[in-house]
Amino acid sequence: MDQIKIGKFISLKRKEKNITQSELSEMLGITDRAISKWENGICLPDASNMPDLCKILDITINDLFSGEVVDMKDNEKKLEENLLEMTKIKEQRDKELLALEVFIGVFVTIIMIACIFIATFINMPDWLRVILIIIGIIPFAIGISYAIRIEQIAGYYECGNCHYKYVPTYKSVLFATHINRTRKMKCPKCNKKNWHKKVVSK
Repeated sequence: MDQIKIGKFISLKRKEKNITQSELSEMLGITDRAISKWENGICLPDASNMPDLCKILDITINDLFSGEVVDMKDNEKKLEENLLEMTKIKEQRDKELLALEVFIGVFVTIIMIACIFIATFINMPDWLRVILIIIGIIPFAIGISYAIRIEQIAGYYECGNCHYKYVPTYKSVLFATHINRTRKMKCPKCNKKNWHKKVVSK
């Protein structure tokens, strides 16, 4: 998926409609800086903005992903190519998010262990010791909850029984017994509680 081509296409269709970046940003409820980033090929529009953007520019989502108006006879082929490309982009993004989850987990754990170590082995008043332990625990609690949120939304969990792949709720991930990223949860399809492993592709 060519972000530069898509950006130029958005710019072209916007100008054809005699709409400024500022006007388009107001229509979509976003900043004109975001429009500029799209048109310069820095990033793609969020999925939530795509339907409204296509409606305003009078194009299809397939046209948007192709960076050009797609001929009807090539429509199905282009759509398939775009869907495959979107799947690859999502898988790559999910891998990056899961790597970020590991980094956050390790980082906040090191902070907590360091604070507890200092509070335990260095001579200091008790009140300072307590504050130091709290300073270590708070970022750990926040970081781990954020890391679990990343794990929940990145990729899918695969049921060990029926192999159904799905995105569970935050609550079910948070309270599930786990070994690394494999969690014991109830499958929404077969309704059996078993070990579900984290996978990136569907």
